[in-house]
Amino acid sequence: MKYQRAIVWFRNDLRLTDNETLHQALAMAKEVIPVYCFDPRHFEATELGFSKTGPFRAKFLFESVLDLRKNLRETGADLILLRGKPEVELITLASRVKADAIFYSEEVTDEEKKVDEALDQAAWGKGIATESYWISTLYHIEDLPFPVSQVPEVFTAFRKAVEKMASIRPTFPKPDKINFPAEDLLPMSGVLPDLKTYGLEEPETEPRAVMELNGGESAGLGRIQSYIWEKDLLKTYKETRNGLIGGDYSSKLSPWLALGCISPRTIFEEVKRYEKERKKNQSTYWLIFELIWRDYFRFISKKHGNQIFQIGGIKKQEDSWRRDSALFERWCEGLTGVPFVDANMRELKYSGFMSNRGRQNVASFLVNDFGIDWTWGASYFESMLIDYDVCSNWGNWMYVGGVGNDPRENRYFNILRQGKNYDRNGDYVRLWIPELKSIKGFDIHHPWELTTKELRDLGISLGGSYPHPLVKMQSYS
Repeated sequence: MKYQRAIVWFRNDLRLTDNETLHQALAMAKEVIPVYCFDPRHFEATELGFSKTGPFRAKFLFESVLDLRKNLRETGADLILLRGKPEVELITLASRVKADAIFYSEEVTDEEKKVDEALDQAAWGKGIATESYWISTLYHIEDLPFPVSQVPEVFTAFRKAVEKMASIRPTFPKPDKINFPAEDLLPMSGVLPDLKTYGLEEPETEPRAVMELNGGESAGLGRIQSYIWEKDLLKTYKETRNGLIGGDYSSKLSPWLALGCISPRTIFEEVKRYEKERKKNQSTYWLIFELIWRDYFRFISKKHGNQIFQIGGIKKQEDSWRRDSALFERWCEGLTGVPFVDANMRELKYSGFMSNRGRQNVASFLVNDFGIDWTWGASYFESMLIDYDVCSNWGNWMYVGGVGNDPRENRYFNILRQGKNYDRNGDYVRLWIPELKSIKGFDIHHPWELTTKELRDLGISLGGSYPHPLVKMQSYS
């Protein structure tokens, strides 16, 4: 053994299956101490006034950490819970328990990298080794057919290159037993904080939500089993993925991927097994295709660094955006007067989730129809989305904002046409905007085109029970 006692610092890799960091620690250290540290910086208020990690995302995180502890205890170990800056708390713990190494998974973006650097420096000063591993993507960074600095600026070029010239590494098995120094550490294992610790309120249960999204590896693996095998929904994924209501129109694996409760390689292997045992078609490939998109945003973020958070994006365009806080608040609250936008924003507000189709539409509306700073929208999504992933979120917002990896100059979504294509009968809008539910069919998407008498007969007052549209909408024909 290279090390006597090693700390494994869990962060966005809250799983035992396919966790190379944990696997290597078990191979290289006689004793292993799993640790999670709640970083207060993740819960600070943003410049826009909302918490960086909102209640839905925080609740999912706490559930995931609790599940990780449960799974670790089944191996004979435990999860030590710390609160504070990891680069400080981990060193303090390592000194206290005489650990000679700290293992952790590598992150991509600046805030996380600064923590890594500070940790490495502090550990070196104390004579503690650090070992880090790249475990967040489908394709390993060392297996790309080009250095990160040469990752193509167009997704299609990236996808074709990795599919042709790179292979996907096999998953690491879940460990059966972990040699954990229980006699030293059980008294200091720590208590899971609650939402109030970070000034957050417990979110109310929302019966209209797509499904119950519970954090943790157990729930994530359960979703794979349910979606792919029990319900056999993978075979129609490509056709149904743009749905809006219910849990089964898409895989819904993104929340567990975001926190690393499941790995993309685990999903890949299940898809390949499904193709072998049941059916191979465009839908099975399309789920892998989405995983490659996720990889792409991660590698692009590593290539461009902080540029992904800056107003000019990776295209370094001049700042020409509006910063109208009143308009932005109307967008956040789902009170723009455009039903398809408002329905999606209310779903986000009350459930912490929104379909991919919805995200594209509300983002386009904010930046193209309102002309509001795209980084405001990205920050709001960061706070609200259960499945927030820093690289995918900011990459997609750059994309829609016209400052990212889009070969097209203007990524505009015609909201009414989108509503007609994906919510023709208005069922989705009716679900989230009950004040308009008396309007039949597609008319619910453009209530301003109904006469005053028609609206009055339906019990609707534009400007009263529901707002007038704040912008003039393009025709849907």
